[in-house]
Amino acid sequence: MSRSTRAAGRRAAPRASRSRARTHRARTASKAISLTLLSALVPGTGLLMGGRKKLGAFILTISVGLLLIGAYVGLTHRDSVLALLVSPRQLLIATGAVVLLGVGWIWTVVASHKLLRPVSMTYTGRLAGSMFVGLLCFAIAVPTTVAAQTVMAQRDLIGSVFQSEGNSKSATRPKVSNAKDPWANTPRLNLLLLGADDGVGRTGTRTDTVIVASIDTKTGDTALISLSRNWMRMPFPEDSPLHKVYPDGFWDPNLGNVEQPEYYLDAMYENIPKAHPGILGQTDNEGADAVKLAASAALGLDIDYYMQVNLAGFRQIIDALGGITVNVNYRVPIGGDYGAGPGSNTEKKPSGYIEPGPNQKLDGYHALWFARGRFGLSDPSRQERQRCTIHALVNSANPQALVTSYQQIAKAGKQLLRTDIPQDILGAFIQLALKVKNAKVTNIDLDKNKNFPTGKNPDYTAMQEIIQKAIAPKTAPVASTPTAKPTKAPTSGSTKRPTTPSKTTTAPGAAENLNDACAYNPSETGTGGN
Repeated sequence: MSRSTRAAGRRAAPRASRSRARTHRARTASKAISLTLLSALVPGTGLLMGGRKKLGAFILTISVGLLLIGAYVGLTHRDSVLALLVSPRQLLIATGAVVLLGVGWIWTVVASHKLLRPVSMTYTGRLAGSMFVGLLCFAIAVPTTVAAQTVMAQRDLIGSVFQSEGNSKSATRPKVSNAKDPWANTPRLNLLLLGADDGVGRTGTRTDTVIVASIDTKTGDTALISLSRNWMRMPFPEDSPLHKVYPDGFWDPNLGNVEQPEYYLDAMYENIPKAHPGILGQTDNEGADAVKLAASAALGLDIDYYMQVNLAGFRQIIDALGGITVNVNYRVPIGGDYGAGPGSNTEKKPSGYIEPGPNQKLDGYHALWFARGRFGLSDPSRQERQRCTIHALVNSANPQALVTSYQQIAKAGKQLLRTDIPQDILGAFIQLALKVKNAKVTNIDLDKNKNFPTGKNPDYTAMQEIIQKAIAPKTAPVASTPTAKPTKAPTSGSTKRPTTPSKTTTAPGAAENLNDACAYNPSETGTGGN
């Protein structure tokens, strides 16, 4: 073959390649835009139609494979997903994967459009195509960025609030022996919930809200037990150093059998660490550990962990969730101070009231006062509203609210929460929380009139008997045949009045379902049992 013939062959080859490439291009700009949209919805298809068959098939296979793997893992390996959500290291890897997928997706769209657009295009068609591709890239970049930020917010929250067992100190929490199944030998998990009041105008920190949640680890059924803020003589376990200091409970016998506000339960969190720093040994929160020990001895329960809630952060959480819905049975004061007790100033009247009504949607500010308001009301009514607030908060934590507001929730959570729950068992805790959300939540009535008509000398032994009876495993009742009663037919011309759901009457010392306890009942006044 002559030199001129070989040269002619080499010059002809590129023209043939370009000719084949043109056959894959769309004939019009509008069709190119449509095919580009398809390539964005199904990554890889645009490259296939544009002639890059191997690369297109590879990306399409990866895209479909990732979707199938994601669906399979989400449906069949929930434990793995939960473990990822609470592992800072895996969350960091997940953030990198999200960013990488987003960048690859955008590159695929741009490359597909370049292959599919006509060779000859008008200025208007080229501009329209470029603008459309830009919009597609923006539509991919925004959710990718939000997803990456959400994952990082979760990582920041986990790292800020929960520390690993080796990186944190506690004088009261149990040792983790099996992180995968920490409840294997724990039929009930007892969690202490503390509401810390360290707002403006207050001196020091008071735990005005002290609730123990006793959770059945198999079913998720939960019993809430409220402790009165003005209990005195709170006992300590005999093996605790605090028992040697306060053998007859947390009070000062030298002051006599009178109300001692500095020895109330709500003053223990601050006053014990001040009076006896380091008495419990190494701990990150001596006040919380002291309250855990006292609540354990008073209620006869082994309390495993605590979760402390800062009330200002609580307000932000409610707002991030879009508010909570509660039944308000009587006027609840906003503000107000009796002028007595630790951290109080001179007496102040409430600045306003939350008016009664069923199914009221409260924002964070009003939800906080619904739980805290006590001026002119009894402590038991306040405790009941606090339990109802927790109940409403659990019911408000729906997937839509969590997805749309999670970054705000995580930001508030860093200010809201303090706990000794180790990072090592967070996966198991989330699984247990999912059970609790769909299980029965009850309140255990400790019978104030009999066991603590005042806070000076509560009958803790009687309370322990009530609690043990309430949380004991229930035996299945023997089935009986109900006696049928004839239904009275309505008289002609009569009209049926709508009925207002009201709570059932519960005997003192019994467990009451929170759906009943938190129902609308306008006959309540909130002042009984003072």
